[in-house]
Amino acid sequence: MLEEDSDQTYENVLAEIQSFELPIEATLRSVYDDQPNAHKKFMEKLDTCIRNHDKEIEKMCNFHHQGFVDAITELLKVRTDAEKLKVQVTDTNRRFQDAGKEVVVQTEDIIRCRIQQRNITTVVEKLQLCLPVLEMYTKLKEQMSAKRYYSALKTMEQLENVYFPRVSQYRFCQLMIENLPKLREDIKEISMSDLKDFLESIRKHSNKIGEAAMKQAQQQKTFSVALQKQNNVKFGRNMHINDRFTEERNEIVLKHTFEEEDENEEEVLTVQELVDFSPVYRCLHIYSVLGDEETFENYYRKQRKKQARLVLQPQSNMHETVDGYRRYFTQIVGFFVVEDHILHVTQGLVTRAYTDELWNMALSKIIAVLRAYSSYCTDPDLVLELKNLIVIFADTLQGYGFPVNRLFDLLFEIRDQYNETLLKKWATVFRDIFEEDNYSPIPITNEEEYKIVISKFPFQDPDLEKQSFPKKFPMSQSVPHIYIQVKEFIYASLKFSESLHRSSTEIDDMLRKSTNLLLTRTLNSCLLNLIRKPHIGLTELVQIIINTTHLEQACKYLEDFITNITNISQETVHTTRLYGLSTFKDARHAAEGEIYTKLNQKIDEFVQLADYDWTMSEPDGRASGYLMDLINFLRSIFQVFTHLPGKVAQTACMSACQHLSTSLMQMLLDSELKQISMGAIQQFNLDVIQCELFANSEPVPGFQGDTLQLAFIDLRQLLDLFMVWDWSTYLADYGQPASKYLRVNPNTALTLLEKMKDTSKKNNIFAQFRKNDRDKQKLIETVMKQLRSLANGMSQHT
Repeated sequence: MLEEDSDQTYENVLAEIQSFELPIEATLRSVYDDQPNAHKKFMEKLDTCIRNHDKEIEKMCNFHHQGFVDAITELLKVRTDAEKLKVQVTDTNRRFQDAGKEVVVQTEDIIRCRIQQRNITTVVEKLQLCLPVLEMYTKLKEQMSAKRYYSALKTMEQLENVYFPRVSQYRFCQLMIENLPKLREDIKEISMSDLKDFLESIRKHSNKIGEAAMKQAQQQKTFSVALQKQNNVKFGRNMHINDRFTEERNEIVLKHTFEEEDENEEEVLTVQELVDFSPVYRCLHIYSVLGDEETFENYYRKQRKKQARLVLQPQSNMHETVDGYRRYFTQIVGFFVVEDHILHVTQGLVTRAYTDELWNMALSKIIAVLRAYSSYCTDPDLVLELKNLIVIFADTLQGYGFPVNRLFDLLFEIRDQYNETLLKKWATVFRDIFEEDNYSPIPITNEEEYKIVISKFPFQDPDLEKQSFPKKFPMSQSVPHIYIQVKEFIYASLKFSESLHRSSTEIDDMLRKSTNLLLTRTLNSCLLNLIRKPHIGLTELVQIIINTTHLEQACKYLEDFITNITNISQETVHTTRLYGLSTFKDARHAAEGEIYTKLNQKIDEFVQLADYDWTMSEPDGRASGYLMDLINFLRSIFQVFTHLPGKVAQTACMSACQHLSTSLMQMLLDSELKQISMGAIQQFNLDVIQCELFANSEPVPGFQGDTLQLAFIDLRQLLDLFMVWDWSTYLADYGQPASKYLRVNPNTALTLLEKMKDTSKKNNIFAQFRKNDRDKQKLIETVMKQLRSLANGMSQHT
């Protein structure tokens, strides 16, 4: 049983080996691994299998042998034919080879041509791919050479984004790619250089740009004003009533304005025509393409701020001429006109916030400069031209959207300074008028001269009109001249007030205030200085008082004049009144005071001529010569005073008499005078009598009763006391309201009595007292003691 299993196993192994399905190594290993004698048995089985196969092969060969023999026989039969065929084939092959050599050559040529053609096609394809790159790069070089940098940058973008990726495998492309950053840097440097040249150019052209812009703004404004004036004239709104320039000036200005507009219409160039802005556009676009726009903006703004500081820095002598101010303004206008243009034609390079900040900085600097430099101006014409420049400057920049309210506020400060310069100028004018005046009433010989004076000064006097020629105006020549110059001052002040964008009411108020300053400060000061001048005599002072009276009356006409030129109705609008009334009253009071002073000085001059012999025994029997001369002088002076207001003449007369009385009293009581005789007292009494007669003669009408004589009452009572020697009455009635010698002061009586006592040895009266009645001497001593007692009582009471 085991033997059968072993045989079956070997048969299976042989079947597996013959099948070639399983690996033979594993099959053989299984044979050798089963049992020790398996190899031998297997070999036996294998030999048996081989013999079986050989038998099968032999059977098969035997079965097919006849066929094989037949085939060999057939093959042998065709051998000859095969050899013949071989010869033929060989011959044919030889002939074919010989014939095909040329074809081979041509075929090789064709192959080479096809290869070349393929290569050429490939090259053409590659070239067609590379040529656009090369063309674009060539175009880039041409654009660089032509300085078309913005286009060059766009070309670079196309190369990088479109063309280079197609040919990136080629070396030339890598070189181009490596060269592009350098080209970009070159473009940045070149464009920045162009920008610097542009900045330098606009710095140099700022003056022309500003001049053109200001001229254009001025023409527009002049044209508008001219049209307004034309409309005013057309509709009958003549704003300058009683103006010496009115209609003729309007027509001339209007005609000149239109002619000037026609002449300059083509001359005014725009900022685009004056400056080539293409460099800044190119540079902005270039930096935008390069993605570095912020750097460009910062650089541009930084440089422009530096230029702004340079433009805002004035020249040291700018205040000397109007051209200096004009250059300063035109440069600033040019700067901001350029910035405004850049603001509107570019996006983001400058912003409104940036320009506003720059303008506010500039405006503060401009105001500081103008405030400082305008203070140096002493010529009102220069200040007026400066004002006109500031107005045009402000109007120009306002037209570009810059706020200029602070400039007009500054103009109000300059207006005060302008008024100060006008006041100084008119102070000189007034002084010249006063110097040239002869301080005499204006004589007129015919109607024409009368009308000339009336046209200059609003004088109305029906009595004077009725008088026949020749006749005289009461005022002197300075009055119409002063009136004309006040109107001229109003005109000059009005020139500054125009174009300040203020209402007519405000202008009217400004004119009135400036005119008040002229009257209260300048004219009043000139009048006071004139009145105090030593060479101005009493006659001149009288004429000055008359002049101030007429000037005071003319103030209402000046108010009407201001109302007319400003077209403001006094009935509907509260207006400032002119202070001429108080001004001329002050001057008149000063003149009156100066009259009193000079009159007293003249009296002192006469009194200084007095030459009394204080020890004379008998009087001369007539008044002193100096006193009669003084009285005659006073009569002539008071005759001149008839043209003055009654109160002034009365005050002057009273003041003169009181001063004369005081001077005579001081002469008696002079400490240097030691001795006075009764004869001198009598002579002095004669002089006082003449003074009383003069006072009683009413040298100036208007005094009531003996009011003027009371100026000499102290002297009269004192002299009467000594002439009558009525000491008992004086001492008895002293202190009584009804006392005969009420005005005699004990100290005064004592002083004079002591002077008379010292002359007792030479005085016949006292000598007679000593000889005839020694009791009289004791009486004098007693009187003197009582007088001392009264004087001491007065001092203690005081």
